Amino acid sequence: MAAAVCIAASGMLIAELRGRVDVLRLVRWQMLAAFAMTGATSLLVGGWRSLEGWQVGLLALSGVAGIVIATTTYFAAIYAAGPRVTALLFSLGAPFALLFGYLAFGETIDLRQGLGVVLVLAGIVLAIGLPRRFGGAGSGMPAVALDAPLPHGVAVAPSRTFLFGVALGVVTAIGQAVGSVLARPAMAAGVEPVTAMAVRSGVGAAFFLMLALVPSATINPPYRFRFADLGLGIGSAFFGTGLGMSLLMAALARGDVGIVSTLSSLTPVVILPMVWLRSGVAPAPAAWAGSALAVAGTALISL
Repeated sequence: MAAAVCIAASGMLIAELRGRVDVLRLVRWQMLAAFAMTGATSLLVGGWRSLEGWQVGLLALSGVAGIVIATTTYFAAIYAAGPRVTALLFSLGAPFALLFGYLAFGETIDLRQGLGVVLVLAGIVLAIGLPRRFGGAGSGMPAVALDAPLPHGVAVAPSRTFLFGVALGVVTAIGQAVGSVLARPAMAAGVEPVTAMAVRSGVGAAFFLMLALVPSATINPPYRFRFADLGLGIGSAFFGTGLGMSLLMAALARGDVGIVSTLSSLTPVVILPMVWLRSGVAPAPAAWAGSALAVAGTALISL
């Protein structure tokens, strides 16, 4: 549950940088900070000595899907659709992981898990599939919150930016699921969890550092450096990849995988009071109900 809170807090910090820091610059900051944190921790616990060549290869491929692609689309989704909607779409990772596990390893899918998939999809449709009013704000959250109830009889179609954010959220869930499937054999062989995160974030850091060398205004738009922005970027990396993932790995080392997966999926519920506090607008009942359904669906898939 603490991991879910940390990941939600990370998403809120990222939302604060919308309109101030471009996505690729933010990802570069995040990957460098995450690699420094996890790499140093791995050195302390001696995790690097336990790695074999084939494990590094699988974890590197996992990093391409789950870090290079999914992290970039995750940040872009927060910028376009907001942290609440992105956290909710992240729940799709469980159904996609179930599907890819079936395709890659022949893992069976029973009726209970199928019902879980339906609940996750129903929760997402309930929470974000209805017409909403949209507005912009420098904080990354709408001036009129996506969850705010509309006046009677008013229905406003989603903006193209919001729909693009939803699409990016789906890509994020797919990338995370593919990354998990690729990492599964290495983790099953006993790779130390923080070391695995160091390899994955190291791949991301190397990629985005090389990308920064490309002389293109699209990749490297003008930016006036602010220490406050860097602090928010590093803070989101600490709460998300650093503390959040470490808590999750610690929970997996001590508890049942299904219970841990379900409790850590509480992020879309936990983030609602954070959005409420930041925007001053209470989320609509559909947002709470949809998030609860998504968590219930994840529970049926994982437990």
